[in-house]
Amino acid sequence: MQSLQLQPHRDSLLPLKASGLTSSTFSTNPFRSFCRFARIDRWKSTAACRCATDAGDNAAVTAGPAFSVTPRNESDVDYLGESTKGDFNVNFDHLEALGGDGQVSWEGPIEEIAKAEAQAAEDLLRQLGIPAPDSARHSPRGIFCSRTLNLRSISAIGYDMDYTLIHYNVMAWEGRAYDYCMENLKNVGFPVDGLAFDPNLVIRGLVIDKEKGNLVKPDRFGYVKRAMHGTTMLSTRAVSEIYGRELVDLRKESRWEFLNTFFSVSEAVAYMQTKELLKLKLGHLIIKGFTRQCAAYIITNHDCYYCIRAVGKALFRAHVEGQLKSEIMSKPELFVKPDPELPLALLDQKEAGKKLLLITNSDYIYSDKMMRHSFNKFLPNDMGWRDLFDMVIVSARKPEFFQMSHPMYEVVTGEGLMRPCFKAQTGGLYSGGSAQMVESSLGVHGDEILYVGDHMYTDVSQSKVHLRWRTALICRELEEEYTALIRSRGYRASLIELINQKEIVGDLFNQLRLALQRRMKNRPSQTLAATKLDDQELTGSMQKLLIVMQRLDEKIAPMLESDGELFNKSDLQYGINVFTPCIRWGFLSRAGLWDKSHLMRQIEKYADIYTSRVSNFLHYTPFMYFRSQEQNLAHDAYSFYCAHSDGE
Repeated sequence: MQSLQLQPHRDSLLPLKASGLTSSTFSTNPFRSFCRFARIDRWKSTAACRCATDAGDNAAVTAGPAFSVTPRNESDVDYLGESTKGDFNVNFDHLEALGGDGQVSWEGPIEEIAKAEAQAAEDLLRQLGIPAPDSARHSPRGIFCSRTLNLRSISAIGYDMDYTLIHYNVMAWEGRAYDYCMENLKNVGFPVDGLAFDPNLVIRGLVIDKEKGNLVKPDRFGYVKRAMHGTTMLSTRAVSEIYGRELVDLRKESRWEFLNTFFSVSEAVAYMQTKELLKLKLGHLIIKGFTRQCAAYIITNHDCYYCIRAVGKALFRAHVEGQLKSEIMSKPELFVKPDPELPLALLDQKEAGKKLLLITNSDYIYSDKMMRHSFNKFLPNDMGWRDLFDMVIVSARKPEFFQMSHPMYEVVTGEGLMRPCFKAQTGGLYSGGSAQMVESSLGVHGDEILYVGDHMYTDVSQSKVHLRWRTALICRELEEEYTALIRSRGYRASLIELINQKEIVGDLFNQLRLALQRRMKNRPSQTLAATKLDDQELTGSMQKLLIVMQRLDEKIAPMLESDGELFNKSDLQYGINVFTPCIRWGFLSRAGLWDKSHLMRQIEKYADIYTSRVSNFLHYTPFMYFRSQEQNLAHDAYSFYCAHSDGE
């Protein structure tokens, strides 16, 4: 059993600021005084705290006599549009009881006071060893905000399990899924002998074009930037010829299949490798080992659709027949990477009055085995994983769980036996049901619930679209991507400098070209430099500039192609055992040097916050106010430049 370590959080100082305390209030031992005044020493001084229950929310919120908590029926919205439910308020009656006048006296304008208080808070945070307020944001383990979110107003937090609370060794898990898939394909006539799992072929966020049999990476607008046919990357020209007039539209599910999660890795690898085989004609298929019936069917029918169906069916059998999960349950240490910080992050949330939910598509036997392995040894006082959650729902059938009602069953035995159930109760273990049943049972709904998952469609977009739940996406690759972006700053700066140089040279070339055009049409040049040049000088200058631009293009093109080559090169530093995609696809969140990928656009649209792992919440607090960052517009830089050039 590991001992619990108290993790003071940076915004735990907010009650101190509200009551007028500064760092000068503290004794020579700042940590002890900090615990005494802020009441966060929950392990040794629990008597100093009281639980004030909000009858409207049916939730316990830690509050001392010096404060009150805003209940739901008295809550408002702040100037950013977030609910004030769960906010702390100064109890002035308590100040009067201590001999004060019930008012906090300030001397000077609030701007000066706030500046002094912020400096004092920063100094104290440093003394306590707590990261600066913005340091967690600027870190691979940060939580990044797309839409402002006040965690204090959240009454319940739901979690997916696979690749959210449980992180798998992707090479091991997806590698075995691939093996079972290949075995099933072989049984129906595919000559897959010699093929090996190669996760370098794919990354999350790519899209399978089931009509043309390609794997593509679109930008935020749906324009295809990179594409692969079989296992061969297509040239930029080929991509333009194939997709120049087409946009990826994920609503057309019959054609486009989005790789939402790590579970897509084995399917995509198997599909692209199998598609490589289908480049052969009928005779070659038979020579290569396909049965005549299988080869004839491939040629007669549209091979792209047949191939994706065959791979999908083979993987489905691997999951349904239970071979893969049975193997994982027998040796979870080979497939699961426990995170010791994760149970403590959930414990903080539970003790802050949040109702915790586990909502997973996995069955009870498998879920119990995985959660025991990943959680129990890191919890205090002989707690088990079930003690963390106010409600557990297995076999949830997401995304239908968020869209419609299904029968609910209560799991009544450790072997998973069930009985029909019509109303869920706190502390219960259930199978099936619906999100509406969860809201009814907890007495909370909509934006009072935060749901955390790794699947963009099943977890995030559907809970957002149908229920208006607040959402958090878990994307493990963010840690490698963030680190790679930092390491590639010099490379990208050099590339941008070359592009800027070409733009300047190109501007002059275009002016001279226009001057030549006007001269040939016997029109005024309107370009002072061009009027001083004779025809030979003008032509010579243009030739020189054109050669410079062509040489720059020769330098820029391969650099652009290699942009993102550092992605996933830092996995050993952070102990992340995931696959290492090569540079063919570039960064996960980018499509080209400046533009966002289609995956990033989906994240911004549907995920209020996103981060690499659930345990990152431990570096914040359950009371954190996440504010979205300023979104730059195309004309922002120009307006800034104009304002300064005008002396404003």
